[in-house]
Amino acid sequence: MISRGLSFKLGSVSTGTVSKSLCGSPVLVKRQYANLTEEQKERLAEGPGLEDFISGDASGYAGQESIKRVKGERLRLPDWLKTEIPVGKNFIALKKSLRKLNLHTVCEEAKCPNIGECWGGGEHATATATIMVLGDQCTRGCRFCSVKTSRNPPPPDPMEPVNTATAIADWGLDYVVLTSVDRDDLPDGGAAHFAQTVREIKSRNSSILVECLTPDFRGDLEAVTVVADSGLDVYAHNMETVEELQWLVRDPRANYKQSMSVLSHVKSRYPKMVTKTSIMLGLGETDEQVMKTLEDLRQIDVDCLTLGQYMQPTKRHLKVKEYVHPDKFKYWEEIGNKLGFVYTASGPLVRSSYKAGEFFLKNLLEKRKMEVK
Repeated sequence: MISRGLSFKLGSVSTGTVSKSLCGSPVLVKRQYANLTEEQKERLAEGPGLEDFISGDASGYAGQESIKRVKGERLRLPDWLKTEIPVGKNFIALKKSLRKLNLHTVCEEAKCPNIGECWGGGEHATATATIMVLGDQCTRGCRFCSVKTSRNPPPPDPMEPVNTATAIADWGLDYVVLTSVDRDDLPDGGAAHFAQTVREIKSRNSSILVECLTPDFRGDLEAVTVVADSGLDVYAHNMETVEELQWLVRDPRANYKQSMSVLSHVKSRYPKMVTKTSIMLGLGETDEQVMKTLEDLRQIDVDCLTLGQYMQPTKRHLKVKEYVHPDKFKYWEEIGNKLGFVYTASGPLVRSSYKAGEFFLKNLLEKRKMEVK
């Protein structure tokens, strides 16, 4: 029998469902609340009714919270994580330019949910893309990342630094993010290639601000120095998750202390350089673990922090443990600011290269350059 139901209230407590069968006879189906605690019954009694949802005024309900996965079930994507399909002239033009020059972006490879907003531009049609150098095949296999993997990827394209700089000059950007796959197959992890790309960009326009989001170079601090010495403006390296979940989330060749050492080394060598990192939430971390990570980052004077929702890119990757509510992200933003981060961007769709942070960093960098002068 197919039935359609409508929940209703009797007094102040929802007690049943009116169902209408195909034959048209109404049937009252009693809900069983015998196993609920008094607290749960009270929440049901005080929760939003049908009229609240019809009017769209249920947002203030105290019961709203993060959505956690039940074992054996897949989480449904909450409304706050749904984005529009990418379209627009800027989006199409940028994609054609990338293909023509054989360039890759982490926006595409990592299936970033903000690609339509960043590539399409906003009110002033300012498009932003994060260029991925050293090819599109990574030698590591982190369980959260959808970038292609290979034990023996093709050698880096020697023309990539020039092509990247040419594209950026053509786009007329004033802030660009460079990132890369891990290249454990290369003696220096690709550090020299990274640095050459920065120099090519700066040689065409010294006023362009360059952020480099680098791998950990297997903990080789000399390789880190090569990139830091290239003339970049922001050095970024992502922690990805809390210390307790590193083994589960990242490739075994990556770890918490190694990533901390990269950020610490850059700051000790260039105290005025802006350092930046990113953490994903929704992987099963606890509040205490997140707080400890933030405190550790402030201990080594990391300037900027972004926190975003982990989203499972394919069925082969780690499942989402929890869709963290936007209010919780707001909480972490406030905590980050209190701890002393110069800038904290925290939200379900925030990513390490999200352009909202770039506008802030642009102003911060220009201010610091004026202070040096």
